[in-house]
Amino acid sequence: MTPSKKLTFSRRSFLKTSALAGGGIIIGFNLFNSCKSDVKPAIDLSQLNYNDFNAFIKISPEGKVTIFSPNPEIGQGVKTSMPMIIAEELEVAWEDVYVVQAPLDTANYNRQVAGGSQSIRHGWTALRQTGATAKQMLVNAAAAKWGVDASECSVKEGVISNAKGETFNYGDVVNEAATLEIPEEVSLKDPNDFTIIGQGKGNVDIDRIITGKPLFGLDYKVEGMLYASVLRPPAFGQKLESYDASAAKSLPGVVDVITIGKKVRAYNEAGNRNWSMVMSDSDKVVVIAKTTWDAFKGKKALKAVWKTDTPLESTEKHDEILNGLLTGKEFNTRRKDGDVAKAFANADKVIERVYESPFLPHNTLEPMNFFADVTDEKVNLVGPVQTPESAQKVVADLLGRDIETVSVDMTRMGGGFGRRLYGDFVYEAAEISDAIRKPIKMVSSREDDMTTGVYRPAIKYRIAASIKDGKLTGYHLKEAAVNSNMYGLIPNFFPAGAVENYQVDTANYRSNITTGAWRAPYTNFLASAEQSFFDELAEELGVDRVKLHMDLLENVKNNPDPKIEYSPERLQGVLKLAVEKSNWGKSESGVYQGLSVYYCHNTHVAEVADITMENGIPSVKKVTCAIDCGIVINPLGAMNQCKGGVLDGIGHAMYSDFGFSNGVPQSNNFNSYQLIRMGQTPKVDIHFIENDIDPTGLGEPTLPPVGAAVANAIYKATGKRLTKQPYMSNMNVEEKILG
Repeated sequence: MTPSKKLTFSRRSFLKTSALAGGGIIIGFNLFNSCKSDVKPAIDLSQLNYNDFNAFIKISPEGKVTIFSPNPEIGQGVKTSMPMIIAEELEVAWEDVYVVQAPLDTANYNRQVAGGSQSIRHGWTALRQTGATAKQMLVNAAAAKWGVDASECSVKEGVISNAKGETFNYGDVVNEAATLEIPEEVSLKDPNDFTIIGQGKGNVDIDRIITGKPLFGLDYKVEGMLYASVLRPPAFGQKLESYDASAAKSLPGVVDVITIGKKVRAYNEAGNRNWSMVMSDSDKVVVIAKTTWDAFKGKKALKAVWKTDTPLESTEKHDEILNGLLTGKEFNTRRKDGDVAKAFANADKVIERVYESPFLPHNTLEPMNFFADVTDEKVNLVGPVQTPESAQKVVADLLGRDIETVSVDMTRMGGGFGRRLYGDFVYEAAEISDAIRKPIKMVSSREDDMTTGVYRPAIKYRIAASIKDGKLTGYHLKEAAVNSNMYGLIPNFFPAGAVENYQVDTANYRSNITTGAWRAPYTNFLASAEQSFFDELAEELGVDRVKLHMDLLENVKNNPDPKIEYSPERLQGVLKLAVEKSNWGKSESGVYQGLSVYYCHNTHVAEVADITMENGIPSVKKVTCAIDCGIVINPLGAMNQCKGGVLDGIGHAMYSDFGFSNGVPQSNNFNSYQLIRMGQTPKVDIHFIENDIDPTGLGEPTLPPVGAAVANAIYKATGKRLTKQPYMSNMNVEEKILG
């Protein structure tokens, strides 16, 4: 962004309320995306009425600033980084900033969503405008009191000064500022002048997290609240036929046993099912109890009979179906450049690989839960959800209520990873409370989460490339997936634009197993497949791995294509930085390196994995990660996000497996489903490209590339190409080269 850029916006987007009970000014901005944060309050803010506001700034007569945050916080750090953006332009000391979580308010906010690593990207300009406009109003008020032009004033850490050396604290002029016109244009700071952005700031909730203060959905409770545990079908494709609740009702603490599901069926039959509606049409048995433990014990005591209306699916069936889709003629072409068939027909050699990945659960640290209190007058919902607006709309439809009577308050989330994009747990809670007309908390166990949840779909990719006269002449990617909807992004990612003859096809099998977005959707496995393939391709071509990528990216630069999502220059930049920082090609004896470079979620990443072999088992020792995400708002938070993505990617690529037998998940807890262990975590070195480009997201982009970096390093060590995840279970995959 250019220094001191002038920006204009509608007056209607800027809300100014002139009077609070104790004086001061509330300034709110209708953000395109979000605004948020939280710092330990040194003053009591509990008497303020926050319900009428969305994203706004409150400035007290003492000069303190409170930023109200509309978007969900799932551990991605936006509750810290977004207020930093406002505070930067407002010119206040970070120590004087406090944050409060706002409720859902669709009238004043757009995109109150946590997903896709988009919060910072979409909120960047609006958040800066919010702070800069507030600052200008305060400066104008001070200038008017002094009788000078506003251009003669300067601001530092909430103190306004004039040429004579006179000063006002922001709190000294808040009331005067409330009577002034809102500026139609403001100047934004030159990034070189940032004093908050780019400085590492701790998580604003960290003290409350480590001391166990109520923050998360599981912490929320009200007087007289009951707890609910839901018995769902044990196999996908089954429905409830009958049940016996006599044993459950006899247990201490159990209040009642009911069924739910009729409202969901009616909703679905009316054609209202939307992307966030993933609930089964079956009735479910619900145990209502005085404590969570009582509810769990009551559910175990239930005796239910389930009927099967459709054939139950297994991993073997999915494998057979996906293989058929890869070789069949039923598919959709998403992009076609040149003539791939002709390039393959004229090739000296065709290299082909099939890459496979299993279903995966989300495994959030905090299991699904939600609070609902349904009365004749209103529906009050509280808890951890990534899509509060969708939850509000569906609940209103399910219960036949006006949407204005449904409120959603958001708690901090103990993980999301895409699972909490889907509001099934919200709808269950609402239907339960509606049935008994008491406040309840629906709580899932770990086993509930893992066996009746939403999963990353099983996917297979067939990638083929043609070589003629030592050059890459054609590239064909075909996807076969269970319940996939990935079609929007992958056709225009690398290597689109880099190969003259290029084609992307997709085929899909509709399953009754509920699937959805999983951390870094669209790319979490695709990157592993493609970047593993390019490593092999470089070997077949007899060219250096780095040079192959650099040359292909030069092709893109020489033939610009507006449909291309990535920047070839920025991909080259992270590749060069990763090579430099990892000591690529110069590792010590016994250390094997693998490389991967990828673009997704608007961010460019390159990674190098270092592994050693210990008793014939690969051990990842280090990952060097180079990232171009534009301006880094909070380096401390960004570092944590990037390291978490790398470790998550390694763990699932190496160890995690999940399948079905007759519709029943084959793992129900961590004793049979392996996540990465502490002793398996490598050192992760993060390096950011420094530039003044507007920032993009970091919650997801570092995960996709690391699977291929590890697989390519394992190949260097063992001579085996790994094409099926998890790698540790498939170390004997056979190679297949078609000449």
